Amino acid sequence: MAHTITLRDHHLQTLDLSPATAVIEPLLVREKGITEATGLRFDIDVSRDPTDPRELSELPEVRLWFIRLDSQYPWLPLVLDWEAGELGRYAAMLVPHQFSPTDGIRYNPEALEIFVMQKIFVIAAWLKQQGRFNSTKLKFMTQMLGYDIDDGLFNLLQ
Repeated sequence: MAHTITLRDHHLQTLDLSPATAVIEPLLVREKGITEATGLRFDIDVSRDPTDPRELSELPEVRLWFIRLDSQYPWLPLVLDWEAGELGRYAAMLVPHQFSPTDGIRYNPEALEIFVMQKIFVIAAWLKQQGRFNSTKLKFMTQMLGYDIDDGLFNLLQ
């Protein structure tokens, strides 16, 4: 079932995470928890000059809101709607990158590698704490970001 977090200007300007907590917290208290949730999406509706060529991930107030969100829920990438591109969009909010109209997002390779490894460690620990460690889903997540992680790493984390 898809869940959407809707952001407006005032949420970004005040770093208000309430739209996210209103969606995420009920999922956390359900019996199977958020690990069974799929398809978390963001609807970012911000007003800006129509001639502004920047992508949302290039707007400082948007990036800062996502940095705060990631600090609160560091495992969130696991439950995003990957097929709709939400994982790549989320990563763009947190990882330095360049945007090209022809090539799309081009992440800083070292920064992306650090992001991926940090997410593996955080999410693996969180899943283990939940009693739901799943290296397959973690591997799929990293593959969506262009990394093929050896099973040996996941064996070390169990």
